[in-house]
Amino acid sequence: MIRPELAEKLRPWAETGIALAATVFGLWVFSLGGWILWPIGATIAGASALWALDARRRMRFRHDTLGPGMVELDEGAIRYLSPNRLLGGEIALRELAEIRLMRLNGRRHWRLKSGDGQALLIPADAAGAEHLAGAFATLPGIEMGRLASALAPDAPTIQTVWTRPARARLT
Repeated sequence: MIRPELAEKLRPWAETGIALAATVFGLWVFSLGGWILWPIGATIAGASALWALDARRRMRFRHDTLGPGMVELDEGAIRYLSPNRLLGGEIALRELAEIRLMRLNGRRHWRLKSGDGQALLIPADAAGAEHLAGAFATLPGIEMGRLASALAPDAPTIQTVWTRPARARLT
């Protein structure tokens, strides 16, 4: 039996660990050799390694859901449902022009700004905020490493982590 404190520390690493185990399995299949097993093993190992990389990047987006409200992704739009009806809203990914990570009252918030100047503030620790990583990954010219490093504890108070490239701007 695993101690509860240890289990709690390992829980965020579960998906990454499973993906790495699948990578090792793919390498084992590859090592068996043969014209059939080499491509199968290489495919399993390659796909699992990409899965592990993606799982590791998304780990920074996972927090205890202490923040107010809930984030939903639906048909290319990010929706924030706030307990305060004045703070919630929705923004389509195709209209997104800028993403900032800022600290307000000791809590981190994503500030999503559309091309027409409307802004949506989403607490980084709101329920469902971990799904933002997948939505942000579809944006043109985004650097997921830069996005993940902005979530580091020693990161600056306000950071612009993505701006829509000029060639991808809406007219």
